Amino acid sequence: MEYVALLGRPNVGKSTLFNKLIRSNRAITHDIPGVTRDRIEGIVRRYPYPSFKIIDTGGVTLDERHEVQEGPLGIQGFEHSILQHAIKAIEQSSVLCLVVDGKAGLHSMDKAIAEYIRVYNKPVLIAVNKVDGVELEDKLCSEFYELGFPLLGISAEHNVHLESLVEQITSHLSQTEIQEEPYSLKIALLGRPNVGKSSFINALLGEERMIVQDYAGTTRDSVDVTIEQGDEKFIFVDTAGVRKRGKIEESLERFSVNASIKSTTKSDISLLIVDAVEGITQQDKRLLALLYERKLPCIVVVNKIDCIQKKLRRELEKDCEHLLSIASTVPIRYISALTKEGIDAILPLCKVIHNEMSLRVPTGQLNRCLEGIVYKHQPPIVRNSRPRFFYMTQPEINPPTFVIFVSDSTRILDSYARYVEKHIRETFGIDHAPIRLHFRSSHTPRKRTGRKK
Repeated sequence: MEYVALLGRPNVGKSTLFNKLIRSNRAITHDIPGVTRDRIEGIVRRYPYPSFKIIDTGGVTLDERHEVQEGPLGIQGFEHSILQHAIKAIEQSSVLCLVVDGKAGLHSMDKAIAEYIRVYNKPVLIAVNKVDGVELEDKLCSEFYELGFPLLGISAEHNVHLESLVEQITSHLSQTEIQEEPYSLKIALLGRPNVGKSSFINALLGEERMIVQDYAGTTRDSVDVTIEQGDEKFIFVDTAGVRKRGKIEESLERFSVNASIKSTTKSDISLLIVDAVEGITQQDKRLLALLYERKLPCIVVVNKIDCIQKKLRRELEKDCEHLLSIASTVPIRYISALTKEGIDAILPLCKVIHNEMSLRVPTGQLNRCLEGIVYKHQPPIVRNSRPRFFYMTQPEINPPTFVIFVSDSTRILDSYARYVEKHIRETFGIDHAPIRLHFRSSHTPRKRTGRKK
């Protein structure tokens, strides 16, 4: 599947166009210039046109000499990194789409970017954005012909001429039919600011795919990054750092935090990244409790262990295990994104947990397991009566969900429910994936089918 890059100076509407083309609010949009810093990928599927991958890039700030200038407040300090990411997107793409602001008119940076990308000898289309009506096209688009590329007046916000834009883009692509991507394991990275989520992705890739700075809040969008290992693909969603609600002051960061939490529900598994130097904080425990209560599979990844003396690591592990005992089935792994220590163990564990999440157990095995549970340890007598167990079913996977029919579910103590869950996990090898266990009242055991003797 071929790539198309969205390029342009800050605040011309690239992220809004990106979201409308992929039909998902993947990129954060805001009135503040410079929201997008990393490059974000998505897939455009618009029948009858061939599908293609699109890359949203940060606002490029070049002058007429093609030198990087200071950008608006939102990207100050990131200008050079944003340009490097834009260059990688250009090199990766078959078609370049230069987005400009029709209402603001032709800007010197638009000219500089147009000249900069011309040397790549790739098809370039200019999307004159914020043209909110057909009657405005001639007035708002005319001066952009000076750039020397084919152009189209659009409005990303109001879906004006987006189909025509897709048609023009795909006319430059070599593929002739829609191609379906093979399933890829989607992994969300969650954690407080500056714990090393982006560094972790860079360590897996072996390149500076994500912008990394020494201060918190560098990542704002939930950025999808694909990592290939042999025939397998993993999609990592690097999210913005989640701080305490009381510390979320600016509205833009509030959007980022909401997107981070939402990403965990759309992913196959989440990695909760914590800082070995700072230790487990209350916010880390809150995030883990959130994942655990919602039955979302996760791994706690303790980063920066290269900063901990080896003789103190065992003490660190004991502290982490104790503080995170609220979710005893969630595995804890210790890594260093800087030295890559422990990195190789993460993806295999993700696959193991994903397989556990999709486990389907035949009914016969479930009921043999149930017989063993009751035989080994009968449920205690509650209110002068011992509940009887009839049968067990598994109606769902992701997570594995088990329903046990009993004579009176109100007589099942929490301690006995924990015993039942532990036995189910041991029997079917569900070590780390969350499971749902429900007890339902039924006064009639299920009829067994079979030949009468």
